[in-house]
Amino acid sequence: MSNLLTRIKNVIMADLHDILEKKERQNPIALLNEYLRQCEQEVEKVQKLVERQHLLKDELMREYHYAQELADKRKHQAEIASQAGETELYQFVLQEQAKYEERAARLKESLGQELRQLEELEQKYEEMKHKLKDMHIKRMELMGRENVARAHFRMNQVLEQDSYGRKPFTRFAEIEQYLDRLEQKVNSAYYSSTIDARIAQLEKELKKQETHSN
Repeated sequence: MSNLLTRIKNVIMADLHDILEKKERQNPIALLNEYLRQCEQEVEKVQKLVERQHLLKDELMREYHYAQELADKRKHQAEIASQAGETELYQFVLQEQAKYEERAARLKESLGQELRQLEELEQKYEEMKHKLKDMHIKRMELMGRENVARAHFRMNQVLEQDSYGRKPFTRFAEIEQYLDRLEQKVNSAYYSSTIDARIAQLEKELKKQETHSN
């Protein structure tokens, strides 16, 4: 039964890897965006842990200072009780002093461990932020390369031959020649339609000149 489950797990994992590989080949930017979202979520979680660790460190610091203050206070009170000859009070205050000193020592040790752990967490957190920033830069680089690749693809499509085996630039030249011919036809038609009126105008002007000459 365990072997069967292992084989099923391996098949599922293989299919998952195939899907991810196909997705990466089809759209690497989308896959990178997905990774970035996951990393951003992890960074946010670590940030909350670091903030919580700071709060715990501050609480331990307060407890340590409070215990140390009480230990110093009991020490001073024990000296007064001893000078006054209050034996029972002296013994009680001395026990209180020992308890607070023990508590302060334990808190000091815990605080030291907490500071070391906090420093390690902050280093890891900074490292994660750098990695996340590097991934954002990597995405911009990939997007730039993708844009260039798309531009080259579009240009190559333009430069490819058409169904008649002609280059696009050849088609452009043919279009320009057609427009030139069309312009010549339009101009010719214009001159043809106005030539009679133009000749009549010229004859009228020549007759005027002849009349004035006579």
